[in-house]
Amino acid sequence: MNEEARYRWMVASRVLIAAVGGYALTSVATIFLALVWPLPKAQAVMAATMLSFALYAIVVIWVFSVGSAKRAWLGVLLPAIVLAGIDWFMLSGATT
Repeated sequence: MNEEARYRWMVASRVLIAAVGGYALTSVATIFLALVWPLPKAQAVMAATMLSFALYAIVVIWVFSVGSAKRAWLGVLLPAIVLAGIDWFMLSGATT
C-alpha cells in the first residue's frame, strides 16, 4: 500500500471513530450523567442532553488531534465500554 492510500485509510478510520464512536461515547456518557446528576430526573436528563453536544464536539476534536488512529480508537472505545457497563449496572437495579 502506498503512502497516499495509507494516509487516506487513516483519515477514514478517524472519521469513522469520530462519527460512530463519538456518538456511542456521548450517548453512554449522557445516560451516566442523567443517572448521577443530583437534580430532579427531568432536569438531570435535560442538563445531560445539553452537555452532550459539547462533549461530542470535544470527542471529535480529540480524535483528530491525537498522534495515531489506534490511540483514537482506544481512547473512544474503552471509556464507552466502561460507561456502558456502569450504565447497565445502574439501570439493572433501578426500580423507577
